[in-house]
Amino acid sequence: MKRVEDNPVRADFMYYVWLFFLTAVFGWLWEGLLYLLKDEMYVNRGFLTGPWLPIYGTGAVMLEILLHRWRDRPVIVFLLSMLFCTILEYAAGWYLETAWGIKWWDYSQAPFHFQGRICLLSSLLFGVGGMLLVWLASPFLYSVYRRIPVRCRVVLGLLAIGLFVADATYSAVLPHVGKGITYTILKTTAK
Repeated sequence: MKRVEDNPVRADFMYYVWLFFLTAVFGWLWEGLLYLLKDEMYVNRGFLTGPWLPIYGTGAVMLEILLHRWRDRPVIVFLLSMLFCTILEYAAGWYLETAWGIKWWDYSQAPFHFQGRICLLSSLLFGVGGMLLVWLASPFLYSVYRRIPVRCRVVLGLLAIGLFVADATYSAVLPHVGKGITYTILKTTAK
Protein backbone atom coordinates (compact mmCIF):
# COMPACT_ATOMS: atom_id res chain seq x y z
CA MET A 1 0.00 0.00 0.00
CA LYS A 2 1.30 3.44 -0.92
CA ARG A 3 1.94 5.88 1.85
CA VAL A 4 0.06 9.18 1.57
CA GLU A 5 3.31 11.14 1.28
CA ASP A 6 4.31 9.02 -1.76
CA ASN A 7 1.12 9.84 -3.63
CA PRO A 8 1.48 12.88 -5.94
CA VAL A 9 -2.25 13.66 -5.77
CA ARG A 10 -1.89 14.29 -2.04
CA ALA A 11 1.06 16.55 -2.72
CA ASP A 12 1.23 20.08 -1.50
CA PHE A 13 0.43 22.98 -3.81
CA MET A 14 4.11 23.58 -4.56
CA TYR A 15 4.43 20.14 -6.18
CA TYR A 16 1.81 21.17 -8.74
CA VAL A 17 3.69 24.42 -9.31
CA TRP A 18 6.82 22.39 -10.04
CA LEU A 19 4.90 19.94 -12.24
CA PHE A 20 3.39 22.87 -14.15
CA PHE A 21 6.74 24.51 -14.82
CA LEU A 22 8.65 21.31 -15.60
CA THR A 23 6.07 20.22 -18.16
CA ALA A 24 5.62 23.75 -19.56
CA VAL A 25 9.38 23.93 -20.16
CA PHE A 26 9.32 20.39 -21.58
CA GLY A 27 6.57 21.49 -24.01
CA TRP A 28 8.65 24.51 -25.04
CA LEU A 29 11.69 22.28 -25.69
CA TRP A 30 9.56 19.66 -27.48
CA GLU A 31 7.95 22.15 -29.86
CA GLY A 32 11.27 23.91 -30.45
CA LEU A 33 12.81 20.57 -31.39
CA LEU A 34 9.90 19.69 -33.70
CA TYR A 35 10.25 22.98 -35.55
CA LEU A 36 14.01 22.61 -35.70
CA LEU A 37 13.62 19.18 -37.32
CA LYS A 38 10.71 20.21 -39.56
CA ASP A 39 11.82 23.66 -40.72
CA GLU A 40 15.54 23.48 -39.89
CA MET A 41 15.22 26.61 -37.78
CA TYR A 42 14.68 27.21 -34.09
CA VAL A 43 11.41 28.89 -33.13
CA ASN A 44 10.47 30.13 -29.64
CA ARG A 45 6.88 28.88 -29.74
CA GLY A 46 3.92 30.18 -27.79
CA PHE A 47 2.37 33.49 -26.89
CA LEU A 48 4.73 34.07 -23.96
CA THR A 49 8.33 35.17 -24.32
CA GLY A 50 9.81 32.87 -21.67
CA PRO A 51 10.88 29.25 -22.05
CA TRP A 52 7.52 27.68 -21.31
CA LEU A 53 4.25 26.76 -22.93
CA PRO A 54 1.56 26.97 -20.23
CA ILE A 55 -0.85 24.69 -22.09
CA TYR A 56 1.53 21.78 -21.43
CA GLY A 57 1.79 22.66 -17.74
CA THR A 58 -1.95 23.12 -17.40
CA GLY A 59 -2.62 19.81 -19.14
CA ALA A 60 -0.10 17.95 -16.97
CA VAL A 61 -1.53 19.26 -13.69
CA MET A 62 -5.07 18.59 -14.88
CA LEU A 63 -4.24 15.01 -15.91
CA GLU A 64 -2.34 14.21 -12.71
CA ILE A 65 -5.17 15.48 -10.53
CA LEU A 66 -7.97 13.83 -12.54
CA LEU A 67 -6.36 10.57 -13.67
CA HIS A 68 -3.98 9.49 -10.91
CA ARG A 69 -6.53 6.98 -9.57
CA TRP A 70 -6.45 5.11 -12.90
CA ARG A 71 -2.67 4.90 -13.05
CA ASP A 72 -2.97 1.11 -13.42
CA ARG A 73 -5.64 1.32 -16.18
CA PRO A 74 -3.76 2.45 -19.30
CA VAL A 75 -6.69 2.37 -21.73
CA ILE A 76 -8.76 4.65 -19.50
CA VAL A 77 -5.81 7.01 -18.97
CA PHE A 78 -5.11 7.07 -22.72
CA LEU A 79 -8.72 7.82 -23.70
CA LEU A 80 -9.33 10.39 -20.98
CA SER A 81 -6.00 12.10 -21.71
CA MET A 82 -7.04 12.36 -25.35
CA LEU A 83 -10.42 13.79 -24.40
CA PHE A 84 -9.31 16.25 -21.70
CA CYS A 85 -6.27 17.57 -23.57
CA THR A 86 -8.17 17.92 -26.84
CA ILE A 87 -10.81 19.97 -25.03
CA LEU A 88 -8.05 22.03 -23.38
CA GLU A 89 -6.31 22.66 -26.72
CA TYR A 90 -9.57 23.65 -28.41
CA ALA A 91 -10.52 25.99 -25.55
CA ALA A 92 -7.04 27.55 -25.46
CA GLY A 93 -7.04 28.05 -29.23
CA TRP A 94 -10.49 29.60 -29.14
CA TYR A 95 -9.55 31.88 -26.23
CA LEU A 96 -6.27 33.07 -27.77
CA GLU A 97 -7.96 33.75 -31.11
CA THR A 98 -10.84 35.57 -29.42
CA ALA A 99 -8.73 37.59 -26.99
CA TRP A 100 -5.89 38.59 -29.31
CA GLY A 101 -7.24 37.87 -32.79
CA ILE A 102 -4.18 35.73 -33.51
CA LYS A 103 -3.85 32.01 -34.31
CA TRP A 104 -0.85 30.44 -32.57
CA TRP A 105 -1.41 27.04 -34.19
CA ASP A 106 -3.34 25.83 -37.19
CA TYR A 107 -4.15 22.21 -38.00
CA SER A 108 -6.19 23.10 -41.10
CA GLN A 109 -3.83 21.07 -43.30
CA ALA A 110 -3.96 18.02 -41.00
CA PRO A 111 -6.45 15.24 -41.66
CA PHE A 112 -9.40 15.01 -39.28
CA HIS A 113 -9.06 18.53 -37.90
CA PHE A 114 -11.82 20.68 -36.43
CA GLN A 115 -11.67 24.42 -37.18
CA GLY A 116 -7.88 24.12 -37.39
CA ARG A 117 -7.70 24.18 -33.58
CA ILE A 118 -7.52 20.42 -32.96
CA CYS A 119 -6.77 17.32 -35.01
CA LEU A 120 -6.76 13.56 -34.59
CA LEU A 121 -2.96 13.16 -34.60
CA SER A 122 -2.54 15.67 -31.77
CA SER A 123 -5.31 13.99 -29.81
CA LEU A 124 -3.57 10.61 -30.16
CA LEU A 125 -0.28 12.17 -29.02
CA PHE A 126 -2.10 13.67 -26.02
CA GLY A 127 -3.27 10.17 -25.12
CA VAL A 128 0.26 8.76 -25.27
CA GLY A 129 1.70 11.78 -23.44
CA GLY A 130 -0.95 11.53 -20.74
CA MET A 131 -0.20 7.85 -20.19
CA LEU A 132 3.53 8.54 -19.91
CA LEU A 133 2.89 11.41 -17.51
CA VAL A 134 0.47 9.57 -15.22
CA TRP A 135 2.32 6.21 -15.25
CA LEU A 136 5.94 7.26 -15.23
CA ALA A 137 6.79 10.94 -15.15
CA SER A 138 4.64 12.22 -12.29
CA PRO A 139 5.52 9.46 -9.79
CA PHE A 140 9.22 9.88 -10.66
CA LEU A 141 9.08 13.69 -10.45
CA TYR A 142 7.27 13.49 -7.13
CA SER A 143 9.92 11.19 -5.67
CA VAL A 144 12.65 13.63 -6.79
CA TYR A 145 10.62 16.60 -5.53
CA ARG A 146 10.35 15.06 -2.05
CA ARG A 147 14.15 14.84 -1.82
CA ILE A 148 14.54 18.60 -2.33
CA PRO A 149 14.62 20.60 0.91
CA VAL A 150 11.27 22.28 1.59
CA ARG A 151 12.74 25.78 1.72
CA CYS A 152 14.37 25.26 -1.69
CA ARG A 153 11.10 23.89 -3.17
CA VAL A 154 9.18 26.93 -1.99
CA VAL A 155 11.76 29.57 -2.94
CA LEU A 156 12.32 28.16 -6.43
CA GLY A 157 8.58 27.64 -6.93
CA LEU A 158 7.79 31.22 -5.92
CA LEU A 159 10.60 32.53 -8.11
CA ALA A 160 9.19 30.60 -11.09
CA ILE A 161 5.70 31.98 -10.37
CA GLY A 162 7.09 35.52 -10.20
CA LEU A 163 8.94 35.16 -13.51
CA PHE A 164 5.88 33.61 -15.13
CA VAL A 165 3.57 36.40 -13.92
CA ALA A 166 6.02 39.01 -15.22
CA ASP A 167 6.21 37.24 -18.59
CA ALA A 168 2.42 36.84 -18.78
CA THR A 169 1.92 40.52 -17.92
CA TYR A 170 4.43 41.62 -20.55
CA SER A 171 2.96 39.22 -23.13
CA ALA A 172 -0.60 40.39 -22.44
CA VAL A 173 0.48 43.80 -23.70
CA LEU A 174 2.89 42.60 -26.37
CA PRO A 175 2.15 38.97 -27.35
CA HIS A 176 4.94 36.89 -28.82
CA VAL A 177 4.21 36.72 -32.58
CA GLY A 178 6.12 36.27 -35.79
CA LYS A 179 7.25 33.80 -38.43
CA GLY A 180 6.91 30.24 -37.21
CA ILE A 181 5.15 31.40 -34.02
CA THR A 182 1.79 32.57 -35.32
CA TYR A 183 -0.17 31.56 -38.37
CA THR A 184 -2.85 34.13 -38.93
CA ILE A 185 -3.65 37.54 -37.58
CA LEU A 186 -7.43 37.46 -37.60
CA LYS A 187 -7.99 41.11 -36.78
CA THR A 188 -5.84 44.17 -36.68
CA THR A 189 -5.75 46.61 -33.81
CA ALA A 190 -4.17 49.44 -35.81
CA LYS A 191 -6.54 52.14 -36.95
